[in-house]
Amino acid sequence: MLLENSCFLGVDVGSVSTNLVLLDSGRQVRESVYLRTQGRPIQAIQEGLKILRRKIGGLPLIAGVGTTGSARQLAAVMLGADIVKNEITAHAVAASRLNPQVSTILEIGGQDSKMILLRDGIVVDFAMNTVCAAGTGSFLDQQAGRLGIPIEEFGAIALASKHAIRIAGRCTVFAESDMIHKQQLGHPLPDIIMGLCQAMARNYLNNVAKNKELRGPVFFQGGVAANPGIRRAFEEELKQEIIVPEHYAVMGALGAACLAQEQVAQTGIKKSRFKGMELADSCFQARSFDCSGCANGCEVVEIQQGENILARWGDRCGRWTSMEVSLPAI
Repeated sequence: MLLENSCFLGVDVGSVSTNLVLLDSGRQVRESVYLRTQGRPIQAIQEGLKILRRKIGGLPLIAGVGTTGSARQLAAVMLGADIVKNEITAHAVAASRLNPQVSTILEIGGQDSKMILLRDGIVVDFAMNTVCAAGTGSFLDQQAGRLGIPIEEFGAIALASKHAIRIAGRCTVFAESDMIHKQQLGHPLPDIIMGLCQAMARNYLNNVAKNKELRGPVFFQGGVAANPGIRRAFEEELKQEIIVPEHYAVMGALGAACLAQEQVAQTGIKKSRFKGMELADSCFQARSFDCSGCANGCEVVEIQQGENILARWGDRCGRWTSMEVSLPAI
């Protein structure tokens, strides 16, 4: 039986952001952390734990840990996760917890975008776009920087548009050159920015949704959901309301925490594999080496905590990943 102060930790480590969520036993978000990964996932995870410690002012009892995101295996090894799931599952679970009727999830992150279709709470289809950055948050950041506008103000400026102009949005290079051309013609900045928002929405629907049936309710998740200009552009294209959930920026981590809670309930485990909040102060190292065991010449990645090897991966034959490693007792 779980104690009243038990929490479940969800960690979502992506290429752009690392997000952590503490879910209490009553399924309410107790705390959340959103920070930039900056190409250093190990340090980002540790910094996230430090921020959580400061926010809660103590050490909560962690009853379960779930990880997701592109670096979910790394996070799982570091933290001692009880469950590891892909981003599609995590985002779908989080949305379904908030609204069991949700049928479509639009998720746009820093480097990729996803579309998830649910029917009666079950994922029936999904698609991802990882090829072009024209429909992602990194492109918006780039354009905001070029225009000298804080990204937080980008959407509000777009909403001030009186007549949005059409921007070519199928490619980052074409979109940027088209924006520059429209600026040189003297179009107002709000009209150009709203045109960019509409171009991003079209790019997403053409390349990710690909004429799939996007039923409502529709959830808009990921960091880009903070941009009201993109939200309005989607509403105009789809001709229906777009819902931005309260925890839109950390929905992957929220889903991972929900999955950890379900895992504990289903398996009845009495003690999580979580290694403790003191991991924030541990010394982790990652190194790689080329295996010379055969002609494949695999690059093997090794993660260490102090003198202990936590995990190895990257080999095709399993020679290194199948070796037993000594886990530190924490």
